[in-house]
Amino acid sequence: MAKHKKKLQICLIASAGGHLQQLLKLADSWKKYNTFYVSTVDIVAKKLQEYGPVYIVGECNRQHPLKSLLVLVRCIKIILKLRPNVVISTGAAPGFFMCITAIILGARVVWVDSIANVEQLSLSGRMIRPFSDLFLTQWPELAKKYKNLEYVGTVI
Repeated sequence: MAKHKKKLQICLIASAGGHLQQLLKLADSWKKYNTFYVSTVDIVAKKLQEYGPVYIVGECNRQHPLKSLLVLVRCIKIILKLRPNVVISTGAAPGFFMCITAIILGARVVWVDSIANVEQLSLSGRMIRPFSDLFLTQWPELAKKYKNLEYVGTVI
C-alpha cells in the first residue's frame, strides 16, 4: 500500500506593520504548501485573505501582561486546532507566543528577525533563538555577534 504524504502545513505569523510587510516579501517561498496567516489587527485580514486563511490574535507587548496572556491563549487555540508542521515569523511578541507553543507540539520554527534591529536582536528574537530551527538576521554584523543565526541577505 502506498503511503500518502501529507502536504506541509505552515503557519505564518507577524505583527501588523513592518513585520508583516517583511513576511509577505517572502510569500513566494511557501506558495506550494498549505498555509495560514496569523496577525494582530483586523485591518490586515482582508489583504492576508488573498494568500490564505487568516486568524487575528490581537496586539500585545511586555507593558501589558494581561493582553499578552490573552494573545497567548489565542495562539495556543490556533496551534491546537491547525497543528502546523512549521511556523515562520518575523516577530514580534505574538510571533514568539505562536512559535513557542508550536515547538511544544513538535513543529519546526523559522524566525526572521526584523531589519529594524540593527545593533541587537529583538527581544522576541533573543527569547526564541535557542529554540528555533533556523534563525535569520538581516544584518551581517549581527550574524557575527551571535551564535546559531545566519545572514543570507535582507528582505526589504
